[in-house]
Amino acid sequence: MSEEQGGFSADEKAAMAQRAEELRASKGLKGAAKLARELEACIDAIDALTGIDSEVATMFHRLVSEEAPHLAPKTFYGFPAYANDEGKVVMFVQPKSKFDTRYPTVNFDEHAHLDDGAMWPTSFAVVGVDDEVESRLRELVRRAVA
Repeated sequence: MSEEQGGFSADEKAAMAQRAEELRASKGLKGAAKLARELEACIDAIDALTGIDSEVATMFHRLVSEEAPHLAPKTFYGFPAYANDEGKVVMFVQPKSKFDTRYPTVNFDEHAHLDDGAMWPTSFAVVGVDDEVESRLRELVRRAVA
């Protein structure tokens, strides 16, 4: 099936293959060994980024480490991600380079506690890293794990 007929793009197929590899890489690992492997994969994913992707992912990794140290760094479809103690992804950074988009995004999954009435944002475009962006993301991380 071609992309025009509703099939997956090459980038989407690559992301799915990357996710399958992530699952294979930690298969059979438990406890500290699994956490160490997932942390290494997260750091490697961040280190591979450049430009604004690198700035956002590096800053977000630091914020999560400071505000939610109980979340475990890992990768999620190749994205730097942070999971709760059940292994469920709570938040992740989607680099713009992954799908050739205009900007990277910081995303909060369903396990984040950002609920606010009948509708609330879960994805935030980041086009620059400054004190205001850092402060806003820090508050979102705090709320997400509250």
